[in-house]
Amino acid sequence: MFSCRRLGGGLVQTGGSLRLSCAASGLTLSSYYMGWFRQAPGKERDIVAAISWSGGSTYYADSVKGRSTISRDNAKNTVYLEINTLEPGDTAVYFCAAGETLGALVRDGKIDYWGKGTQVTVSS
Repeated sequence: MFSCRRLGGGLVQTGGSLRLSCAASGLTLSSYYMGWFRQAPGKERDIVAAISWSGGSTYYADSVKGRSTISRDNAKNTVYLEINTLEPGDTAVYFCAAGETLGALVRDGKIDYWGKGTQVTVSS
């Protein structure tokens, strides 16, 4: 239902940038709040960023605030995540997710749909 792609490669150096995209088929993303999560080895899956239906409201985790941008193109049924100034701590499998509200994604962990994860590795 979701497919996630990396734009720019999964192995990047510290200080580099990465853009991820999440495209949906069979699901109209404009009906949902969308979020990006990540899960590092041995750790829980955590929210990275989220965006409202229109794109007018966004949320960023402290770990990426100021160096990350979440955006969406409802006409293309696609959500994007760009992370700049990458750090080894950004190494994780990244997932996109759809939820009914921003609170559902960020606070409650109530996810209606998960996308397939994509590996991002930041070398030091």
